[in-house]
Amino acid sequence: MHVPDGFLDVPTSVATGLAAAAVVSLALRRADREIAETGPALPGLTAAFVFAAQMVNFPVGAGTSGHLLGGALAAALVGPWTAVLVITAVLLVQALLFADGGLTALGTNVVLMAVVGVLVGWLAARLALRLVRARRGVVPAAALGALLSVPAAALAFTALYAIGGAVAIPLPRLAGAMLAWHAVIGVGEALITAAVLGAVVATRPDLVHLTRHVRVREAADGPPVRVVAGPRTLAVASAVTLAVAGGLSLLASGHPDGLEYVGESAGFADAARDSALAASPLADYAVAGLAVPWLSGSLAGVVGVLVTVGLGLTVAALVVGVRTRRATDAAPQTTG
Repeated sequence: MHVPDGFLDVPTSVATGLAAAAVVSLALRRADREIAETGPALPGLTAAFVFAAQMVNFPVGAGTSGHLLGGALAAALVGPWTAVLVITAVLLVQALLFADGGLTALGTNVVLMAVVGVLVGWLAARLALRLVRARRGVVPAAALGALLSVPAAALAFTALYAIGGAVAIPLPRLAGAMLAWHAVIGVGEALITAAVLGAVVATRPDLVHLTRHVRVREAADGPPVRVVAGPRTLAVASAVTLAVAGGLSLLASGHPDGLEYVGESAGFADAARDSALAASPLADYAVAGLAVPWLSGSLAGVVGVLVTVGLGLTVAALVVGVRTRRATDAAPQTTG
């Protein structure tokens, strides 16, 4: 659900950009406790995996495809505030390197996927866990959050389009089409989220933020519970991520995703404008000038993973550094 330039008018795009900047700024201040639990590596790898998984469009029927949004998955793994930063990092790499999603629409995409997707996915999972206070409820709860997050993001787009859509179309028609297709895509989101979390919970449940909400009830001002992803865990996660981006992505469906399909059927697809970075050497997830299609796509995916993990690590390290400086400044000073 990457909104291109042109679907929304300038005032709406500016407003979503300001809203996205405000939420990301808040997340940078609030994610410190979550990242202090895991260190920067896990958020960086989560960002890279979401990037890789989003390259794999899966068919949903009638010439339509979907792909992972990843907000619920990221929130379950690293916490909601860190998930906002993770999904934002993914969207930045996609827009700036791969011309996937418009530049003026970047704020819109952050609002839809990094804010609405994360918020709905996290809240739904937490509410579900109130009913089943046990580790066995973590995966179903996260899957429920994932299932609901996709149609929620679709309805949020519908609301934004009602405010500043480029082409006048009946709102009930748009809402019905967006909700119908993205409810189906949400099933795929739930299955992917359950599969990934199920594998992690089965091997390292302590690395799953949502699991720690079941196992540990910390005081609000208590010290974070430190968990460490060892070299083997990081190596396995990196290998899986690279395999998805460099191999599995080659099997992605070529059909338009839910938003593109609805745009074509509703009559506003022609309002889309190419990104200003459409001539990027990695545009459309292919390396310019490389004549072998499968190799071009595979290399583009690997490059994207490396850049995304680097950006994710940098942001997470920045948050930890700010937390450390605040703690140092708040410590009582002694004089000799």
